[in-house]
Amino acid sequence: MASLRNIRPGHVALGAIGIGLAILLWERGSIGVGALLLLACAVPSIILHEVSHGVVALAFGDDTAKRARRLTLNPLRHIDPIGTLLLPALLALAHLPAIGYAKPVPVNVSRLRRPRNQAVLVSLAGPATNIVIAAIAALVLRSTHHLPFVASEVLYILGVVNTLLAVFNLIPLPPLDGSAVVERFLPARMWPGYLRLRQLALPVLIVLVLLLPGGLRVIMNPAITLWQHAAGIPA
Repeated sequence: MASLRNIRPGHVALGAIGIGLAILLWERGSIGVGALLLLACAVPSIILHEVSHGVVALAFGDDTAKRARRLTLNPLRHIDPIGTLLLPALLALAHLPAIGYAKPVPVNVSRLRRPRNQAVLVSLAGPATNIVIAAIAALVLRSTHHLPFVASEVLYILGVVNTLLAVFNLIPLPPLDGSAVVERFLPARMWPGYLRLRQLALPVLIVLVLLLPGGLRVIMNPAITLWQHAAGIPA
């Protein structure tokens, strides 16, 4: 059992902010039981996504994430105050899609044994982890009958969340994981312009998601339909 002495003031502050935002959203009617189930499935899925980057990097020789104590399932280690707490809460209060992000697990590509190729595998480890979780959820739903409603609901949400995480992160735009494939084959002459683009990529991506949700549905809906078919659920 963890000692109170091991709890840092920053962790307490982040926890207090998270609890305060949750209470505010609940009182405003922006969060309900369904949203809580979604949160319960999304948080560990995002954490496993991030940790998998560091685990694969460690297997290829880079222990940066391990030394930073990020190879852990402790959610406090992966919270980004803006991306994990403030941004989703403000969007939910404004009745907009509550998107957010976790703190990226640090990876030093130069420490990998074969940086050019293994960096791609490190990036794709996150979506691959989400695909495995979605596949397990589909397999259990398809092969198990008469599950309690809450259990089947959790499995369904878990499968959908991980399908969405995998597909979204495979979009080949920085800073998403799919951009690693583009970077692997990008000609050297295009790197200066690409690096300038990458500095602005995150805010631009958030704006695009908020302004063009229909574009995301074009990508996401077929993936969800495919997962539902795998799980034996009528589309």
